[in-house]
Amino acid sequence: MGRHIRRYGWPIAAVVTGAAVIALAGTLSAHAEHTPGDPGGLAERTGTGWRDSDDGWSQPASPPPALSSTARPAEAVPERFATLPPGAALPTGAQCATWVRARPSAENKRMNLMANAATGHRIGADIFDDNRADTLVATRVDGAFTGSTKDILRWAACKWGVDEDLVFAQAAIESWWRQTVYGDYTADPARCAPGHGLGDDGRAGECPESFGILQDRHPYQKSAWPGVARSTAMNADLAYSIWRGCFEGYEAWLGKEERGSAYAAGDQWGCVGRWYSGRWHTADSEGYIAKVKDYLNRRIWETRDFQQP
Repeated sequence: MGRHIRRYGWPIAAVVTGAAVIALAGTLSAHAEHTPGDPGGLAERTGTGWRDSDDGWSQPASPPPALSSTARPAEAVPERFATLPPGAALPTGAQCATWVRARPSAENKRMNLMANAATGHRIGADIFDDNRADTLVATRVDGAFTGSTKDILRWAACKWGVDEDLVFAQAAIESWWRQTVYGDYTADPARCAPGHGLGDDGRAGECPESFGILQDRHPYQKSAWPGVARSTAMNADLAYSIWRGCFEGYEAWLGKEERGSAYAAGDQWGCVGRWYSGRWHTADSEGYIAKVKDYLNRRIWETRDFQQP
């Protein structure tokens, strides 16, 4: 089926004082195959962003149906967004946009300005394996938001009922909050995204599989292309729709693969680890979870060296 991703490393952000140069190393793949033999990406992630010649994306025609039609009162603007349990009534993207814009944040990643101003598009039935996820989750993905990088991450956290600090930390691990990052380079031309053939992005004989702030992985998410590369909101929207599908218990295949415990709904950290390894609480998953928790505990996104306004 080829829809599930396996990760083998994460980028490490190194800041050179004075010049504020960020180097990201390691590999991430957002959504691995079922089979444990997937070679994943290579050992480095680089990138300079999308190119305007990519085509095929479109603006969302209208807000998609919600996982639940129940929204919180418009006048009650939340101070922050926390994880909502499986089966909870999730707010619409439009409601989340209203709440986030009521408490806007300044931009701290200037390289994202173009992608932050771009919205996304709908996705097809190639990303989830469960009919419930196709009906209740996939139909909500549209990337229909613009704003600062932090506002976009808060919007995705609100829309999918995931703790915003977890989102901030994971996006820092994946890309240092940079939508321009490419990763998981491969020498297989069949896995290259349109417009990103072998050698097109500065690495002879290789092309990137993963793109953007959460490193969505093209070979397993083709209907999300090119929105996940062009739009920060689309990238985050898709990533946390997959997290929500896992959190709701819609990924029964995790219980049939290598695992450290029984797959069950309601495990937010298990679903974070699954994003990296494509497996449930394995050693690779736990290592990635620990890295995200470390960034969360240090609130890395608030540190001086993280800022690139």
